[in-house]
Amino acid sequence: MFDRRFVQYFDWGLLGLALLLGCIGLVTLYSVVSAGEQTPEKMLVIKQLIWFCAGIVFMVLSFLFNYKFLDRWAHTIYAVCIFLLISVLFFGKYVSGSRRWLMIGPLSIQPSELIKIVVIIILAHYYSRHAYTRGFTLRELFKPTVLVIIPFLLIVRQPDLGTALLVLLIAGSMTVFVKIEKRAVLSIIGFCTIIIPLVWFFLKAYQKRRILTFLNPDRDPLGAGYHIIQSKIAIGSGMMTGKGYLKGTQNALSFLPEQHTDFIFSVFAEEWGFTGSLIVILIFLILIIWALNIAYGCRDPFGTILAVGISAMIFWQVVVNIGMVMGLMPVVGIPLPFISYGGSSIVTVMISIGFLINISMRRFILE
Repeated sequence: MFDRRFVQYFDWGLLGLALLLGCIGLVTLYSVVSAGEQTPEKMLVIKQLIWFCAGIVFMVLSFLFNYKFLDRWAHTIYAVCIFLLISVLFFGKYVSGSRRWLMIGPLSIQPSELIKIVVIIILAHYYSRHAYTRGFTLRELFKPTVLVIIPFLLIVRQPDLGTALLVLLIAGSMTVFVKIEKRAVLSIIGFCTIIIPLVWFFLKAYQKRRILTFLNPDRDPLGAGYHIIQSKIAIGSGMMTGKGYLKGTQNALSFLPEQHTDFIFSVFAEEWGFTGSLIVILIFLILIIWALNIAYGCRDPFGTILAVGISAMIFWQVVVNIGMVMGLMPVVGIPLPFISYGGSSIVTVMISIGFLINISMRRFILE
C-alpha cells in the first residue's frame, strides 16, 4: 500500500536545484552552438535536451523503489558495470585516441561515467557492514581497495586518467568519512609519498604535457597551453557582470576549444561574468550541503554513506572542472555536472539525485 509519508517527505528543494542547474546547462549549450554555422553542432542542444529528459525519467525510476535494494544487489551491479568496462576495451568506439564509448544499438554510452555511482554503491555496501569506531585498519581496507583499483585500472587503460582519478577521490572521501585508524593513515601517506613521484614515468606523453602546461601554460601557447590560455582569457574578459548572453567573443570566434564539454564554464563566465559564475557556484554549494544534510538525517548506515559518496562525486567534479578551466588544475577532461554536454554524464548525475531523493523520502523508515 502506498505510504502518504513518501509525498510528505519528498525533497522538492533538491529536485528544484537539479532542474535549475540542468536548465542553466541547456541555456549555456545553446549559446555555445549558436556561435557555429554548422547544423550538426546546433543539433547538440536537441540531443542534450533529449538526454536531460531521459535523465529525469531515470531519476524518477531511481526514487520509486527502496534504495536498500541497492545494498542487496551491490555486487551484481558492480559486476555488470565491470563487464561493460571490459567490453569497452574490446568493442568500444575509438574517438580521439581513446576507447570510452560503447555502442548499444543507436545509443552510445560511457560506462566510466556509470562506474562512479557504482563504486559509491559497492563501497557504501562494504563500509556500512564493517564500520568500526576505532577506524579501519590496512587489512580491513584491502577489499575496498581492490574493488576500487579494478575499475581504476580499466578506465586508465581506455585511457581516461581524469575519470580514473575522480574515482579515487570519491573512494578516498568515503573512506575518510567512515574513519581510518591512525597507523593506517600514516602508512597510506607514506606509500603515496613514495609512489606519486614514480607515477610520472608511467604517464603517456600527452599526460606529461598537460602537467607541464599546467605548471607553465606559456611554454607551448599554440599547442598544449592553448586551451588554458584561451579559457583564462574568456573568464577574465567577463569581468564583473559579463558581456551578455550570446555575446561572448571567445566562443563566437571559436578561440575556445571544447567549449561545449570540458570548458563550458568558460563560456558561461565570459557571458555572465563574476556575478553569474558566483551564483552558479553557490547553487552547486547549496546542492552539496543539501545532499550532506540528507546523509546527516538518514538513520540507515548504508543510506548515510551512499549520500556522502554522491556528495563527494558532485563536489569533486565541480572543483576539478572549475579549477581546470581557471588554470588552477591540469586539464584532465572532467565534465561540469548538469552543465557540460554529454548524455552519460547527465544521466549519471540525475540518477544520483534520484538516489538522494530516495534516501530523503524514506528517512522515517527504520527497517
